[in-house]
Amino acid sequence: MLVYAHPDHRLHDPSEPHRFGGVLLPPAETAARADRILSALAHLEAVDVVCPPPMDEQDLLLVHEPDYLEFLRTAHHRWRVATGAPADGEAVAYIRPLPGLPGRPPTHVDAQLGVYSNDVDPILEGTWPAALSAAASVVAAARAVHGGHDAAYAISRPPGHHAGPATFGGYCYLNNTALAAAWLAARGTRVAVVDVDTHHGNGTQAVFWERGDILTVSIHGDPGVHFPFFSGFPEERGDGAGSGANLNLPLPSGSRWPVYRSALEEAIEAVSSFGAEILVVALGVDTHVTDGVLALTDEDYPLLGQGLRTGLPTVIVQEGGYGEGVLEQAVPAVLAAFS
Repeated sequence: MLVYAHPDHRLHDPSEPHRFGGVLLPPAETAARADRILSALAHLEAVDVVCPPPMDEQDLLLVHEPDYLEFLRTAHHRWRVATGAPADGEAVAYIRPLPGLPGRPPTHVDAQLGVYSNDVDPILEGTWPAALSAAASVVAAARAVHGGHDAAYAISRPPGHHAGPATFGGYCYLNNTALAAAWLAARGTRVAVVDVDTHHGNGTQAVFWERGDILTVSIHGDPGVHFPFFSGFPEERGDGAGSGANLNLPLPSGSRWPVYRSALEEAIEAVSSFGAEILVVALGVDTHVTDGVLALTDEDYPLLGQGLRTGLPTVIVQEGGYGEGVLEQAVPAVLAAFS
């Protein structure tokens, strides 16, 4: 299997703690995640790890608004100029606009952080090049599959499925999963996305909400009680041309493999009914019981890989998964089904 990974992902490596569940915790989405996956993949046979070439940044406009991209590109430098912060400072939103009130578009970087952020994620000096390297990895994987490979995997970090057309959050800045799907669709391919991260792919849903040429399916923990909270419910089916092209399959907290398997079978049936020609898998392994939302175990990930192997050419995009030992075991177990 072709595996794409770029060393520039290490340029985004947050260190400042954030408050979660009432306590300060160290950041979970760090550079070590990708390095742990790479170390684990070294034990698999027939894995070819490739550094992707630079991408055409115009492809980002398939998914994101131009003003948002310009903000991401320049925010850290502008924040340092405005605040006198050091080069290793982490820019975090601390004010957001009140909904429903009129106002002019903000020009100060602190205000723009509040407009473009929907979470507490920081922007670092290296966030833009790191996010761009993740995007380059998924475009390279999509190109390989479009060119005839059965499967390709992108170790894309920072991850992407919570990034909307003009927002970042949930550790995500550029929506890598959506970019892979949009890049393929732009070449006339009928594409389905199946997101198996434990959290709803709210950014991907937002990107394709009014598009009927890309099916988006997300299996995730109940958003009534789990991040990202505000979307991921079954009644959300898309709008306009996208009506019926979005499927959410939320599961009760603590769901184990038998329940998950039923949802996965429903997801794959939807992919088949849609007539997809290429599948994009948003692979989050934070479905593991140790992450506290769903309750898959080590023995379930080979089964997940087999369930995702549909016979369609497949682009696999890394999303969540954090616990010690989970990434190292679960990711190779899923990928082995495609080798």
